[in-house]
Amino acid sequence: MRFCLMLEGQDGPTWDQWLAIARTAERVGFEALFSSDHYLQFEPGGGSHDAWTILGGLAARTERLRLGTLVSPVTFRHPSVLAKVATTVDRISDGRVELGIGAGWYREEHVAYGFPFPPDGVRMEMFEEQLQIVHGLFSYETFSFEGTHYTLEECRFEHRPVQRPHPPIIVGGKGGPRLARAIARFADEFNTVGGTPEEVAVRYANVRRALEHTGRDPSEVTMSFMTWFFVGPDDATVRERVARAHPREAADGTLDQVIADLERDNFVGTTDRVAERLSEYAAAGVQRVMFNHGLFDDTDSIELLAAEVFPKVEG
Repeated sequence: MRFCLMLEGQDGPTWDQWLAIARTAERVGFEALFSSDHYLQFEPGGGSHDAWTILGGLAARTERLRLGTLVSPVTFRHPSVLAKVATTVDRISDGRVELGIGAGWYREEHVAYGFPFPPDGVRMEMFEEQLQIVHGLFSYETFSFEGTHYTLEECRFEHRPVQRPHPPIIVGGKGGPRLARAIARFADEFNTVGGTPEEVAVRYANVRRALEHTGRDPSEVTMSFMTWFFVGPDDATVRERVARAHPREAADGTLDQVIADLERDNFVGTTDRVAERLSEYAAAGVQRVMFNHGLFDDTDSIELLAAEVFPKVEG
């Protein structure tokens, strides 16, 4: 199992916090750091920078840490722009970019910022075309495409990405039939958010069947999992960290219920408990974990994961 960090960039991490977390993650051995790609916070407070601009800055200030989005909505950028942005950061980082792509879902964000928000089926069509276009621009010196939503004519895509055959393309979701077919054609990784080990295993099985149906070896696609974590050396520290992330519930006396809910499909507890839970997900087929870290001024939890949890994980 490989280990990454994930930050919800719309929730207000400052540049200094991004940099401190990235440097800590790189120093203690995390493989990658991912950002959400949103412009509007889900609840009042916070606020976002542009995800790809942040990644470009981190690319220039780190040496080993891989960097990517989970995930960039197709509604924000033309696929040629998305491919160009990702390639630029790949070159700044000397080949450390990973591109997560999704159909987009947060209607209020689109309305607030003036992005079109087509119906679900149309966004899925856009997503399928963007996957094919980005993959083609990454892979070929000249690429043409004619679809329902996008047309490219003899596009010479220079500069080229550093990574060969191309930067990894990550697709996120629940692994439904249409998504699984798109993953089987163009993705290098399937990422799913939340769910018990049993639920995650079912999603992976759906994607593997689609891969086998298209003639791809299922081992060619990494199976990853993203969820939140609250870890500490003891139960009191764990509770304090959950309370910091959920101040309203801590104030109104419902924190115990929050913790019980989180324990279903998040990593919550002492180092031994989190290692045990990670091992259960490894047995379900999870190859890479993105730990969503909501306490932006807390680097101690990051160091604790690396030092006291990861060495105990089986699988």
